[in-house]
Amino acid sequence: MIDALREDLATAFRVAAAMDLNEGICNHFSVTVPGSEERYLINPYGIHWSEMQPGDLLLIDGDGQVIEGDGEVEATARYIHVAAHRANPRHGAVLHTHMPHCTALTMVDGGKLEMAHQTACRFHDRIVYVTEFGGLALDEGEGEAIAGSARHDSAADVFFLAHHGVTVCGGSVAEAFDDLYYLERAARQQVLAMSTGLPLRLMSHEMVVHTARQMRQVMKVQAEEHFRVLKRLYPPSGTA
Repeated sequence: MIDALREDLATAFRVAAAMDLNEGICNHFSVTVPGSEERYLINPYGIHWSEMQPGDLLLIDGDGQVIEGDGEVEATARYIHVAAHRANPRHGAVLHTHMPHCTALTMVDGGKLEMAHQTACRFHDRIVYVTEFGGLALDEGEGEAIAGSARHDSAADVFFLAHHGVTVCGGSVAEAFDDLYYLERAARQQVLAMSTGLPLRLMSHEMVVHTARQMRQVMKVQAEEHFRVLKRLYPPSGTA
């Protein structure tokens, strides 16, 4: 089981880098390791996402201490991810990025993902906007402040963090990454539309609800198929 999780998480890093969703050697992804003990796989600080291999990932405990692997966990990663996983056990995977178009929406007054395109509809009623920025998450308090939103809204899977970036959560790496990909696509479409200077043409509430329902019927299957293809396209080095 843990080997498969390592392969999935490492793939997510490599694909994210190929899609320009990373920022330097910062940002972080994690996944829960099933079992009686609280354990997570997470990326070590100092490895570029494009070169991430399954064996590079660190196995940590609930205190953020490394159990297996070489390297250290970035402080902000330790506090954000452990708190996020604990806040909603449904979230087996937690992906945090500063991907460009989503982050752009966190930088403008009133910025949010508008229901102006069908892709955005998949996120209807699944987004929380954290409107206060508390600086870098360098202690448990800041991590808990972010995770608090997940506890208050158990249906939320996407968190827009003001002046910061986004955190996308899901039941598996495949599901969370599929949402991450489509979230950035939806934000890019919106930013491009807004750049025309013309007002956005919003969908009716009824149509948004209808489209969201249609999408959710197939999202899990499509996420697994999408990720299967991505694993083939972006294999670990030396296995292509």
